[in-house]
Order: sequence, then structure tokens, then C-alpha cells
Amino acid sequence: MTHDFQTDSRSMLARLRTAMAEEAAGQARLDKITHLIADSMRTEVCSVYLFRDSETLELCATEGLKAEAVHQTRMRLGEGLVGRVARTGRLINTPDAPSEPGFRYMAETGEEIYSSFAGVPIQRLGEKLGVLVVQSKIARRFSEDEITLLEVVAMVLAEMAELGVFVGEGAALSALHTKPVVFRGTTGQEGTAEGHVWLHEPRVVITNPIAEDPHRERERLQEATEQLRDAVDRMVSGIAEDDKEQLEVLEAYRMFANSKGWMRRMEEDVARGLSAEAAVEKEQSTARARMESITDPYLRGRLHDLDDLSNRLLRILSGQGKETGADMPADPILVARNIGPAELLDYGRSLRGIVLEEGSVGSHAAIVARSLAIPLIIHADRVTTEALNGDHIVLDGDNGVAHLRPEDTVVTAFRDKMAMQAKAQERYGSIRDLPAVTMCGERVHLMMNAGLMADLPSLAGSGAEGVGLFRTELQFLIRNQMPRRSELSALYARVMDSAAGRKVVFRTLDIGSDKVLSYMKPTDEPNPALGWRAIRVGLDKPGVMRMQLQALIRAANGRALSVMFPFVAQYDEYRAARAEMDKAMERERILGHPLPASLEIGAMLETPSLAYAPRRFFEEVDFLSIGGNDLKQFFFAADRENERVRRRYDTLNVSFLTFLQGIVDRCADTGTTLSFCGEDAGRPVEALCLAAIGLRTLSMRPASIGPVKSLLMRTDLTALRGVIDKAREDGLQSVRGPVMDFLRADG
Repeated sequence: MTHDFQTDSRSMLARLRTAMAEEAAGQARLDKITHLIADSMRTEVCSVYLFRDSETLELCATEGLKAEAVHQTRMRLGEGLVGRVARTGRLINTPDAPSEPGFRYMAETGEEIYSSFAGVPIQRLGEKLGVLVVQSKIARRFSEDEITLLEVVAMVLAEMAELGVFVGEGAALSALHTKPVVFRGTTGQEGTAEGHVWLHEPRVVITNPIAEDPHRERERLQEATEQLRDAVDRMVSGIAEDDKEQLEVLEAYRMFANSKGWMRRMEEDVARGLSAEAAVEKEQSTARARMESITDPYLRGRLHDLDDLSNRLLRILSGQGKETGADMPADPILVARNIGPAELLDYGRSLRGIVLEEGSVGSHAAIVARSLAIPLIIHADRVTTEALNGDHIVLDGDNGVAHLRPEDTVVTAFRDKMAMQAKAQERYGSIRDLPAVTMCGERVHLMMNAGLMADLPSLAGSGAEGVGLFRTELQFLIRNQMPRRSELSALYARVMDSAAGRKVVFRTLDIGSDKVLSYMKPTDEPNPALGWRAIRVGLDKPGVMRMQLQALIRAANGRALSVMFPFVAQYDEYRAARAEMDKAMERERILGHPLPASLEIGAMLETPSLAYAPRRFFEEVDFLSIGGNDLKQFFFAADRENERVRRRYDTLNVSFLTFLQGIVDRCADTGTTLSFCGEDAGRPVEALCLAAIGLRTLSMRPASIGPVKSLLMRTDLTALRGVIDKAREDGLQSVRGPVMDFLRADG
């Protein structure tokens, strides 16, 4: 890049800064900006198109096209060359616009006399705001320097839009964040909540996109980068030398922090006239744009690393740390792109609800949210760019909908719904200590799922008879390194102490798929849900399994112990895992440690293959727990993380109920204790049908026990079983319709 070009760039940005500082209405300011861009770049036309809504672009200012076309010319996303730039987020640079695929001629603008076209997206951190276009009569391709200058200007326009400098009469873009917005995502945890936004990582607001002194900005950038590198070095030095897997993860992080290419690109943008903060954010926006088109999970992970480094660097430069001076509201609803389990646990039960842009129904955050009974919505696209700290927000976790800055009618409806739920909870409290006995005299045992010490107070309060599933992986997921055996033993002992004699079933480490340890080398698998996970990891890394089994034996300290192995697909896997337990017991005996008073070893039936295991397996295993979440997705060949298919298959599908009935019958024949664990166990209608086909132990989240028990106590399972059997005979695909008719008729 020539010195002359850098000088021209800085001169143009200086004129932009002056225009931005002048007292003027939004439209007047925008008109002046298009004039000075056209003048500086020596083009006949400069136009700014901004999004009116998520699908529509509007011509908001122009120099060179017909003035009457402003606020009249609109196009859909993807329509014409401007729409194509907006949709793809990539520039178009052509000497012959009419010959380009998708060209749309807009007669009202008078653009037919202009041949050359260059358009670049106006975007901020992946948020598409509009398109900046220059055109000229001469058929020529704009030079690389000219395109670079156009991209720098687009970056400044994005920052100015963020600050609200274009807001005024007739403006298409509003950056004031005052209108009601509805986000339709996915349910991560049911429930309703009302409160005020608390941003997990408040956005850094750049108030100085244009630099007055490029040399000083370069010094600031270099000083901040050195601080960042020192911080990363300290993170690496804090890891034990033998913890090779975590070291590899952080070394990759350090590689990005020391990337010469990353630094060079930012320094070049500073030389062109951007402030240090704007240069960092411009590079960050580029990385996020790349992220959208990459499907490889490893590469996406590395781009996430770069995104995180950029955030850290911006906070150093701007001084805008996570502590912004704002006070957390008394009724906080957390809003974030994503969040790890440890960070979520730091907030604890102070949160009323959580809204995430990313995440999954089986993610660490979702598991913790369910443990804490906090409504969670995931896949709420763009919520972090729209929400501000303190914004009023209501969550409908049951339907995956968040209302930001809701209208009064929405708030009234939500408060009515929450009042009804509170009244129902009072009713459930009155039956908390009663056994779940149906009208036909059948006893159903209701257990709770847990994974944190924070869950255990719910054991008595919910009316659960014990813990049917204690997820031991959460203690591994919330740490930065492998926990010690002594730490695990102390934790498991506290769990048993808190249970006060009630049964606790510990599930051994279930990692893999969407539960990845930060200190474990990632495996690139095309289908991780069917890959190296759970018992497969345990058998391939027996040292970890033995350590955990020894911790469980020591925690029991002479008490009864129940352990089950996850994701067992074959009889041989169970036998191998059982052999590891036998070795652990023998080792503890030799060491003189107390052995459990009784020991039950079970398996989770989460794959259809285990339902057809040899009879000897059913006779040998002490108990089985049907893992409904995984079993259902494998039975229907429908990924529960895929919104296009996860809702297409009903738990009350006749085929699935018939399959479950077969498992119930096999266990009855061999005298094998059987339970059902999963989301469906906590849905009253589904739980009722599971009990009707013979499942007498159900394990669910604590908040579901009251509703499930209430419905069980008011239902005749024998009559319900007749409804299910008739639906099968009638050839229906699902029993849901007849079951709902039965329940309504029964009051």
C-alpha cells in the first residue's frame, strides 16, 4: 500500500469524522456522507442502502442517483446486486453491472447510465446493517486500494449506525433499541419468567471509530496486544506439564494471540485511519463472517478462539471490562451468545431465566439450567445485538419464545399464566409427602435427576423418593482440569449425606457427543452422537473409569451404593465395565477401605440394540434405566438437536410405545428392575402413558414431580391402558389423541 493511498484514506476518514460531529438531522448527515465519499473516491455515484426489516433493503441516501428514489426504492434480501451483497456478506466489484447474474434494473433511480459497480456490506460483528455502493459511467473494475477504502468506510458507517447518528425522520435504521422484539428460539428448559436483561458480556461500544493520530493508535494496539499475550502466557503457565490435552488447547489459543498476520491486518487498518478499537472489530467481523460458512467443528472452534481473543483485546483497549458499572437487576434474565457451565454456576439461582444465541438442548448450559430449574431459550438469533442491560423481557420457555421490551398486553398475558402456574404449585405442595398411588391402586415411584450439590435441597422439597440419575460428568465439565479422586469422593459422599438415606443412582462419566471436556483433546467426528462417547470412552480410558469407581466406593463408606454405566449398546460392554468395578472393589478391599453394604450395578438402555441383548444380560444386570432422550432419537433416526426433525416424532407414537412395552415385558420375565429417565418422564401425559404400559419408576427434574404425581393420583391406569391398546388395534400412528380425549372426559 502506498503512502499516498494511506494519506487519502486518512483524509477521507477525517472528513467523515467532521461530518459525524456536526449538528444535523440523521438524513442530512447521511446525505453529506454520501457526497463526501463520492467526492473522495472520484465516482459519480455513492449510495447507502439500509435494512428496513430483516428481509428488506431501502435506499436511504445517494449522491448521483435521482433524489426522489430515496426512501422509495426497496428490494428484498438477495434481489439484485445490492441484495446479493447483503445476503452473502461479500463484496461485488464489476465493470459491467447489467451483465452480472441477478442484476435488477431500477428505473426510478436513473442508474442505467452507470456501468461500473462496487458494493460492500455494512456490518458489525456479523450483524448486517446494509450495503455501501459506488458506481461510475466508465466501465472499469475498482482497484484493490479503492475497495479497501470502501470497506474501511463501511466499517465506520456500521459504528456510526450503532451510535444512532442516522436516526431521524424517514430513516430505515433505528439503533435506539426501543421497539418490542420477539425472538423465536428453541426450548432448553421449560418455564416462564419475567425480568430485566443482564448481558453476560456487554458489547464494547466504540465511540471513536476514526483516529486522529495513526501513530498513537498503532502504539495503543501494540501495547494492548502485549497485555493480551502476557495474559494468555499466564493461562498456559498455570497448567500442569502433564496435562497435555489442555496445554494443546491453550497453545492453539496462544498461537492466535501471536499471529503476525492478525496483527499486520489490524495495523494496516490503523494506518488507513481507523482507531485501534475499530481495527480490531473490523478483523473480528471478518472472522465472524467466515464462521457462518464453515461447517467443520474444529475450524469453527478455532474461529471462536479468535473471536474471544478479539473481545479480550477490545476490552483492554476500551477499558470496558465485564464490570461496566451497571448494577445487576433484582430480577436478572441472562442474555449471552453462549455460556459455559462454570460461568452459569457462578450466577447460581440468582437468575430468573436465560436466553442464548447458540447452545443445544443437550449442552452443558442446558443441563445446568435444568438442574437449577431456570427457564432457558436457545437459538435466539441476534438477541445479544438487540438487548441492552436493563431491558424488560419475558420468557415463554415452554414454547421457546422471548419478548424483549414487550407491550402491555403481552405482559398481562404472561402474568396471568405465571399466576396460574403458582396456584398449581400450591396444589402440588399439598400432595408432596403422599405416595404416587393411582386410582386403580398402582404405586409409581417418582425419582429426581440431579448433577449438582445445588440440586439436592430439591430432594425433600419436591417429594422425590430418591435420585434416579446423578450425572457425574458435570463435575468434570465445570473444571479446567481433571478432578482428583479425593475431590470426587468427598463430593459423592456429600451427595449421599444430603440424600439422608434415600437411594442415589450414580451414572458414571457420560462425555463425548455434545459434552466435551476442555482439557481433553477434541475428536473430529462426523456424527458425535453416535461416536466415541460415554461407556466407549470409559473402556478406552480405563484409568479414568477406575479412578471414578474407587471414588464412589470410598464415598459410600459402608453404605449401599448404586452405579450405572451409560450408553451400553452390547452385553460385552456391560461385562467389561462390570469387571472394572470388580477390580476396584478388590483393590479397595486389599487397601482395607470399607466396602459398600450392598452394591447394585446397572446400565442405561439408550440404544435399540441393548433391548435385544441375550437373556443372560437381563438376568445378570441388577437394574436397567431407559434413557429416553437418546433412545428416542436413535429409534426414530431423528437428531434431537435438529429443529427440522426433532418435533416430528411423538413419544406416544404407537411404534415407540410398543418397543418400550417389549422392554417392560423382557424385564418382567427376568425379574430385572426397570425405570425410565428422561424429559418425557417429566411430562405428565407422557409419564401417565409410560406408567400405563408397566413402567413403575420414573426419574425426572424436580419441578416435574408435582404435576406428574397430581395426574397419576387422579387416573385409572387400567382404563388408560385399554385406551392405548384400542389405539394400537385401530391402527393409529399415535395414541396422543385418544389419551387426551380420555383425560378430558375423565375431568
